[in-house]
This record gives sequence, structure tokens and C-alpha cells, in this order.
Amino acid sequence: MNIKGVSAKSIADTRGEKTISVSIKTSVGNFEASAPNGKSKGKYEAKSYKKTLQGDIKTLKKIFDYFDEIEIEEFSDLIEVEEICEKQIGANTLFALESAVLKALAKEQEKEIFQLINTKPRVIPEFIQNVVGGGQHSHISGKMKRPDFQEFLLISDNPTRNLEAYEELRTILKKKDKEFKSEKNDENAWKTQLNEKQILDILTNMREIYKFQIGVDVAASTFYARKKYQYENPKLTRSVEEQRDYMKSLINNTSLFYIEDPFEENDFDNFSELKTSFPGVLIVGDDLTVTNPGRMEKAIEFGSIKGIIVKPNQIGSLLKVKKVVDMAKEHKIKVIFSHRSGETSESILADLAVGFEADYIKCSIGGKGRDEKIKRVLQIKEMVGK
Repeated sequence: MNIKGVSAKSIADTRGEKTISVSIKTSVGNFEASAPNGKSKGKYEAKSYKKTLQGDIKTLKKIFDYFDEIEIEEFSDLIEVEEICEKQIGANTLFALESAVLKALAKEQEKEIFQLINTKPRVIPEFIQNVVGGGQHSHISGKMKRPDFQEFLLISDNPTRNLEAYEELRTILKKKDKEFKSEKNDENAWKTQLNEKQILDILTNMREIYKFQIGVDVAASTFYARKKYQYENPKLTRSVEEQRDYMKSLINNTSLFYIEDPFEENDFDNFSELKTSFPGVLIVGDDLTVTNPGRMEKAIEFGSIKGIIVKPNQIGSLLKVKKVVDMAKEHKIKVIFSHRSGETSESILADLAVGFEADYIKCSIGGKGRDEKIKRVLQIKEMVGK
């Protein structure tokens, strides 16, 4: 396959913020793909754009002639694209570009996108879905409170049942939270003034009825300052040791199956200590690892995690995504492909999750930018008969 033209433009994500869409032209048509935006970003994420979004758009115009010189026949040939783009564009732009290339290649070879990675996937990911939000994903005003933890998650293989639980949750929150107004946050999760203990108590009582596991994304880096964890709901400060004890207490006293980023993004030791203490709980790195092979190596060295969040636009390169996934599988670490808080209608995340045989795909319960991914996973599941 030859690339005969490349262009890009700015579009709006689900929060109304600007992100990038890249189009390529080949002998079989025009193909477009977009990148999401993250709100809660890890310190070690790759830059979304080399300098600015508009700067990346201009750069693609300058270098598009080079793409005409390369031949792409399989997934590994993305190295040709990356060699042209090295240090020229940011991670969002590279991810959107490579996604458009995979769409074109799949069309030319009359394949599904996931088949470019894996012709016969044996695993269809289960769903991790955000139902109650807090932290940086939930905007508040005045004296309103929000949970300090960023996400409260339902985990199952049945998104329809998760949706039923989500709707029942609205009824319960109306009774428990006098300020609840059925408002949703950036990720379509319910906004509430309840704290993490109150929310986990509710989910624990619902768990057996709706047959889900319970997870949280603590996103601890977002409220870590001056070497302490600064909680606002209720207002208190926890030392590193107290944060570790608190995480252990939550696991012991609730039905938590999954904990993402329970400590700040440099604390490999305490991730490891928590993982060792609770071998049956999925301790997951996101800000800790940022889909970066180097950070992943360190997490493996310290024995810090049992699961890793994979956000392709954190690193940009789909070849590095593959390297991270391969490392995870080699060390029996669960793989979770994840959306971002500012999404687009792009569905390729589902194909990547299936192609790489991820254990889970993480997204919201539904809504614009999420439904497309959920529907695509279910479509592929039916297609491959799993």
C-alpha cells in the first residue's frame, strides 16, 4: 500500500476541546482517524503535540511527500511511518496518523483492522465501565464537594447489565445525596457529593444483584502534594504510610477487585507492597506506567503491578504499544486498553484491544465517544464467535 496524500485538521472532542484528526489518501480511498484528549495526565506521558496542534498540522503538510516513498503491507511496516515522523510530531498526531494507515491497509487487504494484528484472536476483552466520577473529571462550583477518587468502576462481560446497574445507581444516589441532580461528568459518570466509602458501600450492596466486580481509579497523583495525600471529601491529609494503610483498609472492608493508581506516579515500592499484600486484587498502573516501555520495565523490576492501562495516545507509537503489551503478557500482567476523558467518535480502540488480546477495555457506560467503542467490541465478538 502506498500513501498518496496526508492532511490534518482540528476537531472538537466530547468536552468541546480541540484535538486532531488525520486523513490519508491511498489507491482505495480516503481514510480518517482522530485522537482523544486526556484531562488527568501522567507526568511522564509523551507530549500530545510537538509544540501545538496547529504546528503538527503544518508539519504533516511539509513532510507528506516522504510518505509516497514507502510501502506498507503489514502492521510492523508502521516503522516506516515512524521513521519519517520521528521528533516531528506529537503523540496524538502520530496515533491518529497510524490509525488512519491501519484503516487503509485493512480496506486494501479486505480485512478487519484487528486482523492486521491478530488473524484469530482468542480473547475478547471484558468491560470496565465508569459509573460514578470524581477528581479532575468532575467539575464542581462553590462549596460543592466531589469524591477524591476519580472513577468508580463496574467490571463484567455484559455492558447491558452494567447499564442497568448504572440506571439503578441514579435512583439510589437520589436517596443518599440530597444535592444529587442526575448530572454527568466528562466521562458520562454520575456526579455526586458522596465520598469514596459511601459510594463503595452502595456498589457492594448492588454487586450480587447485577453480577459485576468493583473497581476504582484513585488517580492518587492528582491529590498528592508536599509529600502527602490531600483529601477534600472529607478534608484531611494522609502521609504515604497512612495512604497505604487506607488502601489496605478499603480492600479489607469492601469488595474491591481492581485498584488503579492507588499511589502517586513515582511510588513503585508501595504499588509493589500493596500487590504483595493482596494477590487476589488487580493493582493497576496508569500514571505509573503511561504506556511507556521504559516505565513498564521499572514496574516489572519492582513487581509493582498486576495490570497495566494502555492508552495509545499516551505514547503515540503503535509499535511501542505492541512492545508494552508484549512485556505485560510475558510477565503475566493483565492488559487494559482505555479511552480518555475527552473522546471522539473513533472506534479503533476496540480493534486494538481485540487485536492485542487485551483482558479488558475500559470506557464509560455509554454516550458520545463511548458507545462507538462498546458497539465495536460487541460487533467483533459476534464476528469471531466468542
